[in-house]
Amino acid sequence: MKAHNGMRPHDIVVLLKIIALGELPWKNKDLAASLYISPSEITESISRSQFAGLISADRRKVFNVALESFLINGLKFVFPVKPGSMVKGIPTAHSAPLMSKYFDSEESYVWPDISGKIRGLAIEPLYPGAVAAAKSDSILYDLLAASDVFRVGKVREIKKAQELVKEIFKSKQYV
Repeated sequence: MKAHNGMRPHDIVVLLKIIALGELPWKNKDLAASLYISPSEITESISRSQFAGLISADRRKVFNVALESFLINGLKFVFPVKPGSMVKGIPTAHSAPLMSKYFDSEESYVWPDISGKIRGLAIEPLYPGAVAAAKSDSILYDLLAASDVFRVGKVREIKKAQELVKEIFKSKQYV
């Protein structure tokens, strides 16, 4: 194993994808294809997550409590983001369907995407392939949008996102 030089943004996405898959079996090549990341980078990502205590030694079980704690308390410091200019894109953070039913807001946040229908302030996704991966997996989309709440949200939004992430994690039958 290579030396651990810290987590990378796509490491979080890999863990969230594993959670989104629930009980479905997966291989590194399957994760790579669905996340638009190379298979070798998936292997390295899972190794970094194991070293950080976010996934089990057999690399199959995400430690949800540890990941949740990192998402809520560390994501905004390790992978910060500031809303950018107005662009068309895919709603994220409090603007995503998961959150928008709980909050009204004058401003929308979006991941820049040419096929997007919503205009809003640009939020840089955790890695370039995140938008494409989220388009084909609604659970991953919800988890990534909630992760953006932890990066840019206000206190009430963060609290609600935390509740929703806990529900998603439990519904996937992980501990």
